[in-house]
Amino acid sequence: MKPTLLFSAAALSVIAGAASAEPVKFEYWYGLTGDLGEVVLETCNRFNASQTDYEAVCVGQDGYEKAVQNTIAAFRANQHPTLLQSFDAGTADLMLSGEFYPVHQLMADQGITIDWADYFPGIANYYSASNGQFFSMPWNSSTPVYYYNTAHFADAGLTEAPLTWEGMEAAFVALKAAGHECPMAYAPSSWIDLEQFSMAHNIPVASNNNGYAGLDTELLFNTTLHVQHMENIKRWLDEGLLQLRTTAAGLSARDSFVQGECSIFFSSIADHNTVGKIAPPELGWDVQMIPTYEGVERHNTVVGGASLWVLSGKTDAEYAAAAAYLAFLATPAEQRFLLENSGYIPVTNAAFNELNASGFYSAPPFAGREIAITSLTWTPPTDLTRGIRLGGFIQIRAEWQAEVEAALSGQKTMAEALDTAAERGNAILARFAQTYEGKSFP
Repeated sequence: MKPTLLFSAAALSVIAGAASAEPVKFEYWYGLTGDLGEVVLETCNRFNASQTDYEAVCVGQDGYEKAVQNTIAAFRANQHPTLLQSFDAGTADLMLSGEFYPVHQLMADQGITIDWADYFPGIANYYSASNGQFFSMPWNSSTPVYYYNTAHFADAGLTEAPLTWEGMEAAFVALKAAGHECPMAYAPSSWIDLEQFSMAHNIPVASNNNGYAGLDTELLFNTTLHVQHMENIKRWLDEGLLQLRTTAAGLSARDSFVQGECSIFFSSIADHNTVGKIAPPELGWDVQMIPTYEGVERHNTVVGGASLWVLSGKTDAEYAAAAAYLAFLATPAEQRFLLENSGYIPVTNAAFNELNASGFYSAPPFAGREIAITSLTWTPPTDLTRGIRLGGFIQIRAEWQAEVEAALSGQKTMAEALDTAAERGNAILARFAQTYEGKSFP
C-alpha cells in the first residue's frame, strides 16, 4: 500500500536514531473521541512499541474544535505540541498562521520520499498549496454517506437506495406509510447539509472559488440551491418525514438508527465501523452516496476528517521524531490498521487499489465503505469542488448551526436564518482578512 516510502541510509539513521538511555519525546494532540480516539491512541502505542528512540506522548483534546483552540492558547505560553490533528475547518487558519513546518518540507529534510502525487485529488487539494506541496499530512480521511435500514426499505417496497432528493422524499413517504414513524433521523450539520451538499451540486459556499482565490471573500450559501434544500428539510420535519435526533436532545441520530427506530441517518463513512460494532446482529443496513437534486449534474464530494500538522518552535530532535511517526503511519501495515479499525478511507489511489484487489471491500464488516471513494472521485475536482478555504471557518460553522436550529424550531424562516448566518459569517471573514492584510493563501 502507498504512499511509497523510500528511505536513504541517512534517513534510516535519522529514524532509528542514536542509541540513548531515554527516547526523544514529542507531544501529539488529537481531536478524535470515543472509538476513533481509542484508535488514535493505539497508533501511538504501536509506534512506541516499534522502536526505542522516540516516544509519542498522545493527548486527547475532546474534539477537533477544542484541539485547535487549545493549541492556539498553548502557543501563547510556548506549551504547544509538536504534532496536531486538525480537522478540515481549521486548515485556512493554520495555513496563514505560519506556525507550522510544512510536512512536504519536513519529510524532504529528513530524507524520506513520499509519492505525494498518489493522493486522491479531493484530499490533496484541501491540504496543499497551489504548487502541490503538502502543508499537513492527510491521515484519517472521510466523506459523507447515508445509512439505511434494509428491512425497513423492504417493508416500504423500496428496492434501491435513492440517489436523488426527489427519490429520497418519495422514500420518506413510503417508509411512513409502511408504519415506520421516523423515516429519517436528522441532526443539522454544516459539513453535510451545506459544505458537502454544495460540492456534490458544484455550487459555491463562498466567492473567490470558496476562498481559494483571495481573502476578500463573501459567503454565498444564502443565494444558492442550499436555501431550497434547507427549506425542504424544514418542510419534511413539519410533515413528520424526518425527526430531530441530537445528542443534546437525548438519543443521537446514529443511536436511533442502530436501535431500529429510524430508517435513515446521514453521517461520515468514518461511522461505518462504529455502526457495525454497536448494531445488533439482526439489524440489516447499508450505505449510499448523499443524494443530489434532479436536473443537477453530480460532482465529487470532498475530504472530511483531519490531517496532521507539524508545528513551529520545536527542536531538531522533536522534528526527527515527528517525521518518524508520520513515516510509521504511512506504512502499509499502519494504513491497514487504521482502515480495519475505523470507517476511514484510503488516502491514495494505490492503497485503495491494493485493498480492492485483495477483496477488502467484498464482505462485511468492510463492504460498503468503497461507496465513499466513489463519491470522492465521482468527477475531477472543479474550482468549486476542490474544497473550502475560509478563515474563521470553525466560527462560521457555528453561526450556520445556531441559525438553522432557530429556523427548525420555528423562530424564523429558513431564508432569514441563512441570511443572518451569512451576514455574521461575512463579519468573521472580514476580520480574518484584516488580520492577514496583504497576505494570500499559498
